[in-house]
Amino acid sequence: MSNHLREIEALGQSIWIDNISRQLLEDGIMARLVEEDGISGVTSNPTIFEKAMAHSDRYDDAFREVIDETQDPQEIFERLAYRDIRDAADILRPVFDRTGGADGYVSFEVPASMAFDADKTIEAAQRYKAELDRPNVLIKVPGTAEGAKAFEELTALGVNVNVTLLFAVKRYEEIAEAFIKGLERRVEAGESINTSASVASFFVSRVDGKVDKALEGTGHEDLRGKAAIANARIAYESFQRIFSGPRWEALSEKGANPQRPLWASTSTKNPDYPDTLYVDELIGPDTVNTMPDQTIEAARDHATAKRTVDQGFEEAHELIKQVKAAGVDFEAIVEKELVDEGVKSFSDSYDSLIDSIKSKASDLVHAS
Repeated sequence: MSNHLREIEALGQSIWIDNISRQLLEDGIMARLVEEDGISGVTSNPTIFEKAMAHSDRYDDAFREVIDETQDPQEIFERLAYRDIRDAADILRPVFDRTGGADGYVSFEVPASMAFDADKTIEAAQRYKAELDRPNVLIKVPGTAEGAKAFEELTALGVNVNVTLLFAVKRYEEIAEAFIKGLERRVEAGESINTSASVASFFVSRVDGKVDKALEGTGHEDLRGKAAIANARIAYESFQRIFSGPRWEALSEKGANPQRPLWASTSTKNPDYPDTLYVDELIGPDTVNTMPDQTIEAARDHATAKRTVDQGFEEAHELIKQVKAAGVDFEAIVEKELVDEGVKSFSDSYDSLIDSIKSKASDLVHAS
């Protein structure tokens, strides 16, 4: 029986898992995903950590060790999360070494409360990089205007970043430009750029969720389920343009790797759509698709491995024009609404995570 994940990998796309937990790491599940399915990276966020830490007893021993030294919930979280990130990075280190640092990364996010503060983001990212102490870790920074500013500075400082919560092609282009500027600043400062790495996490299914709702009652329901893929393909068109030509080639000759688009939010939220919709339609070279467990299983079983991400750029632009002509304020959705909602969602998850850790720590202290 063919493994469609391996077939997708052969087309130049990396498959990462959008999950991390003690169970995945300790039970050998992550190692098997890497070895058998070619999974070559891990993304995490506060929602994933809350699910892992607050609703499992797998962290209890580690909790007890840490609370002997501190009962500050944020410090407890960071120590437990660092352990997971380091262990995952160690599992993926052979991928990182084999690909010369082009793949094999684990992402860890700065708190979403810093999304609109470039200085705090820079400070936190540098601290996380130092404390995690693994070459194959990416620090996740939200793709707000302030995040873009922080990202350029972090790239110049040699901190490798996963820029997240990207929905608008315009913002994606700003992020790609910030990466190139950061690399150019390193070159000017006499620093090497052959170990600089980044991905731009461009969210997919959430776009359809918003646009589909806006299309209800417009008489243009035939456009539902199409905007997200069109939007992502236009971003890939920008990627191909930005990471080519004399300016990029000058950096490439010095060892720079392009900042790959990473398709995030690729599980299908609408049950009417195929469960591999956001896998099948965005396959191609120099891309990453980060999938939750159930999407990995579906893709392994019945994804269609065919290069699709750069097929139909003209049609993609036309589709977005049609969506706008139907009365949907597409720019407002991708440039503001989805970003604000994403930041709030991750911020709320982080607060909930800290509250859960505080409660669990208290319970363990009283039980001992």
